[in-house]
Formats: sequence, structure tokens, C-alpha cells
Amino acid sequence: MNFAQFRHLKKQALILDSNGNPQKKYDKCDVKMLSPLVLAYVGDAFFDLFIRIRLLDFEQSKVRILHDYDAVIVSATMQSLAFQEMEDNLTEEEKSIVRRGRNAKSNVPKSATVRDYRISTGFEALLGYLYLTENIERLNEISETAFVVISRAIAEKAKS
Repeated sequence: MNFAQFRHLKKQALILDSNGNPQKKYDKCDVKMLSPLVLAYVGDAFFDLFIRIRLLDFEQSKVRILHDYDAVIVSATMQSLAFQEMEDNLTEEEKSIVRRGRNAKSNVPKSATVRDYRISTGFEALLGYLYLTENIERLNEISETAFVVISRAIAEKAKS
């Protein structure tokens, strides 16, 4: 974020009320009206935290190992792989949200192919949607399935 953007955010979004608390601009969030990139922003944060907590089942003291493994799991390439594995088990509504996220215009990093990045953005948009609509059971089901698919792929790659 450049300085002008930060200044705008501070001026427009971080306004304090008379008690010194951040003043809300919106009373509620209409999830269906949010940009798919906003949904992906929330979904990315959720999935990263989900994976970090899930990795505590395997390692609890070596932060560098946790971080490195987390980075591999939450990469666009691995999220794309997981999504493709579970796509047939999604509802039509879930597939529609993924399509919206996949088709959203964003900058693709050099660490992923355009295809993988678009698919992972759609996957993250779905997670963000499920989180914001408080469909926690389905959110955890999809996240756990993704974790298992990605872990198996990493284990298979390590064998070869």
C-alpha cells in the first residue's frame, strides 16, 4: 500500500466516535453484494489460519517449519489442486461463487500460473462467502478436505 492509500484509509475508514472507538461505516454486510475479491481476501485469511492451527497437530515448537509448510499448503498451486479434486462435491451456489472469484480481475503473482491463481482466488472467495454467511460446518468441511488433498499431494511428491 502506498502512502496516499494509507492516508485515505486513515482519513475515511478509521474515524473515531465520541467514545474514541472506531466508527463503523456500515451497519451490516450484504455478503451477496460484496466483490469476489473481498470474499477472497476474507477466505485467504481464514484458510491460512485454519492451516496454521491444523499444522499444530504435527509440530508445536518449530515456528520456521510451521511457516514453511503453511506457505506451501496455502499456495495458489496447492489450493487449485485441492479445488479441482473437490469441485464435483460443491453445490451449484458454491460453484457460482467460485466462478465469480475466478473471473475477478486481479494481478497474478509470478509464483503461480494464471490458471492456478484464478482457481485459487475462486476457492478463497468460496471460503470467504461461507465464513461471512456463518456456514461454519460447510466451511470446515471444505477446508479439511482441501488440507487432506494437499497433504496427500505433498506426500506423493516427496516419495518420487
